[in-house]
Amino acid sequence: PMLVLLLLPVVALLFSASPADLAAGLEHPLFSPALSLSLRSTLVSLGVILLGGTPLAWWLARSTSSSRSVIEAVVAMPLVLPPTVLGFYLLIMLNPESAFGSLWVELTGDSLTFSFSGLVIASIIYSLPFMVQPLQAGFRAVPESVLEAAATLGASPLDRWLNVVLPMVKR
Repeated sequence: PMLVLLLLPVVALLFSASPADLAAGLEHPLFSPALSLSLRSTLVSLGVILLGGTPLAWWLARSTSSSRSVIEAVVAMPLVLPPTVLGFYLLIMLNPESAFGSLWVELTGDSLTFSFSGLVIASIIYSLPFMVQPLQAGFRAVPESVLEAAATLGASPLDRWLNVVLPMVKR
């Protein structure tokens, strides 16, 4: 099923464009840089979301902190804001005159607006709820009794997480 989802846009493109148009598009001087930028930003964003979103989802599923609901709302914000509004807010947040943008310029000497780093940050913010919310629901479904049973059998917290939790939420 995943392969079909990946190939569907390619098949649609093949049926909607003439072979001459496809050939001209592939030969365009901006095709290779655009494809490279898309692949690099996707891979970097995916890595950050996997490494940061998984522990965040675990914490949101298991935490009783009063800040949990605020963080859940912030993570879900891209789902409720129209994309143009989200983009506008990101431009405001990332511009060199904002607190975050000026700190970034101080640390790196480079602006975030219309840069690769800004693209990755925007991609992470937009994509995070699509990773965190399903994982959070999966983590909540893991019974505490199963984790306690694994602990009584001598499993360390990491062992319980890798060998009990992850297999249970795999799908």
